[in-house]
Parts: sequence; C-alpha cells; structure tokens
Amino acid sequence: MIRTLIADDQEPARWALRLVLDAEPDIEVVDEAVDGAEAVDKARSLCLDVVVLDLRMPRMDGVAAIRRITESVTPAPAVVALTTFDVDEYLFGALQAGAAGFVLKDSEPALLVEAVRAASKGQGLIDPQVTRRAIRRFAQTAPRPAPTGLTLLTPRELEVLKHVARGLSNAEIARALTVGEGTVKTHVARALAKLGLRTRVHLVIYAYEHAIVSTT
Repeated sequence: MIRTLIADDQEPARWALRLVLDAEPDIEVVDEAVDGAEAVDKARSLCLDVVVLDLRMPRMDGVAAIRRITESVTPAPAVVALTTFDVDEYLFGALQAGAAGFVLKDSEPALLVEAVRAASKGQGLIDPQVTRRAIRRFAQTAPRPAPTGLTLLTPRELEVLKHVARGLSNAEIARALTVGEGTVKTHVARALAKLGLRTRVHLVIYAYEHAIVSTT
C-alpha cells in the first residue's frame, strides 16, 4: 500500500482528494493536515510514502513545508504538489524545494492517482497543463550553457528529452516518434541515468535551465 498524507486547508478539498485516493486498491490515506506546519509534523511522526500537498496554505505555505519535509524527515516521503495557475511563485519554489510531482487541482482524478503512484516509485510527474506555462516562467532567468554530459545522449534520447520538456506524456511521445511507449520509457530512463538526474521533473527543469528547448 502507498501510505499517503493529504494536506490542504480546505475541508471540501481534503474530502475530495481522500475520495479519489481511497478508491484505489493500492493507496491508503492514513491522515490529513490542515496546513503546512501540521503536514511537516505528521510527515515526521507517520511512516509515509507520499504527501499530497496544496501549495497555498496558512501558517506554513506549501513550499516551506516541502523544504522541511525533504530536508528533515528520514526517510523523506515524496511530495506531490497541488497547484493552480495563479500561484506560479509557489510552483517555482516547490520545484527547487524538491517536489516530485505537480498536479492542477482541476485536472482529472486519474492524473492525481498516476502522480501518487509515480512519486511512490521515486519517479516524477508534471501535469502537462503546467509544463508549458509554468516551467517556461521558471526558466526565464539566463540559461546556463549545456554541460558536457549532454553529449552522452544519443540523438533519439535528446529528441525524447525535448518532448518531455514540452509537456508530452510517454504515450504522446510514442505517437510523435512512431515508436512503442516502452521504447520511450527506456529512452527517458537512459537520459536520466546519463545526466545524473532522478525524476522526470528534473529532466524538465534541466532542459529549460540549459536552453535545450526554447522558453519563448
């Protein structure tokens, strides 16, 4: 079972999230938190795999909570951040703080479930709706030159990396390149290994930071 904590200051939102996640046979919502500070406390006291956390909360916002959880909890659960398009400043901070995934609050429930499962496996998932707008803004600072490690990628791996950065899912990349979805997963895994990155989220950040894809 994927032991999960829900953190949101709105009771109806917590109820809706619990309804979605508890319906899955492999996910168990073990507790809830009403703000970031309580989320950190419960992450320390409970044995959790994933924290689903709203980025805008009182007492301690989601970004600060993610940073506390990733830095002070051992072993640290993965964090899936819930966001809306009007809190970009929180989203950018959450990327840097170590969130493993991002899902818009109005996205399909299946995407949240997929994000929780991916996070529990040490992978990352960014809602495709978030990628193009939010990650471009995250990368509007001057890009760093592409490191020499980039030369380790094959042309196809680089192509897949660019598609990932533009917000395409593995299935969409497979259709675009006319290959199997399993082949795409292999290319993503190899790109992560060669670049020394942990999750798909880090691939997206890497691509924009190093101007591998355009931010315009």
